[in-house]
Amino acid sequence: MRSKKLFLSWAVVSLYVLLGFQAIAQTGANNFPNRPVTLVVPFTSGSGSDTIARIVGPKLSEKWKQAVVVDNRAGASGNLGTDKVAKAVPDGYTLLMAIDTMTMTPAIYKSLPYDPINDLAPISRLAVATYVMAINNDVPAKDLNSLFAYIKSKPGQLNYGTPGSGTPHHLNMEYLKTLRGLDLLHVPYKGLAGAQTDLIGGQVQMMFATFNSLLPLAKSGKIKMLAVTGAKRSELMPDVPTFTEQGLPEMENLFPWYAVLSPSNTPKDIQAKIHKDFSDVMLMDEVKKQLSDSGIFVRLSTSDQLRDIIKTDLDRWKKLVQQANIPLN
Repeated sequence: MRSKKLFLSWAVVSLYVLLGFQAIAQTGANNFPNRPVTLVVPFTSGSGSDTIARIVGPKLSEKWKQAVVVDNRAGASGNLGTDKVAKAVPDGYTLLMAIDTMTMTPAIYKSLPYDPINDLAPISRLAVATYVMAINNDVPAKDLNSLFAYIKSKPGQLNYGTPGSGTPHHLNMEYLKTLRGLDLLHVPYKGLAGAQTDLIGGQVQMMFATFNSLLPLAKSGKIKMLAVTGAKRSELMPDVPTFTEQGLPEMENLFPWYAVLSPSNTPKDIQAKIHKDFSDVMLMDEVKKQLSDSGIFVRLSTSDQLRDIIKTDLDRWKKLVQQANIPLN
């Protein structure tokens, strides 16, 4: 009788242990995701991170057999959306579709509601692109030299638009101003869409932006592109020369990168699954073509490589802001 009770006791204990392991498995990577996943884009529609999210979202949804929701949380140069993810439950269901802006805002804002190193876990760089200098059609310039001459003939009277202070559009333009001694006013908007609209309308005369974000406007003849970063011209707009061709090799290696991050305490196995699944989707021929047709090119990384990229860029932009005497917000 006693041995029968012991057997039953061990059976109950074993059952609890088994159920415990099953519960752990169900909450881990093996069962991820079991509900909708949100991709937070910290900028408006039409931005590079938004383009990537809307291309990969449906593919991830097919792979995961769960809804993938794109949530545009624009504002404060990407800080609103980034903060939302930094403070989200660290379970992998809220992800940040980041751009290199996240390494610039710490240099331009006196304080941030999150720490880009300690509050976010880097998962993978996804892609890179190039930047372009674009002007309103009424600006009397055909290349960079004629644009610079026009700016210098009207010191302090011309302006450039950006999606906000501390964005790549802002800091890269300030860098260009320093290189060529230009006197231009900065007009920050709450997102890319407003800046694009006013570039077309002439309320702002020029913009330094990602190639992919301005490509449709240039192709339709609504704006003019004068120069592109990178070592060679874009096949999508082969008539637009590089900065280097026009005497500015310092601008050649400036390019935006796009990445996916999660809240910092997201379990490592879930981070690894997100990395693998994003990588699988990004390497699909269909996805690569859709992105390259927009001027975005797949460049994956490990989580450690992305962490190094972020740290390096944080230091670089902090130094540039100090050297250029860019005022803090």
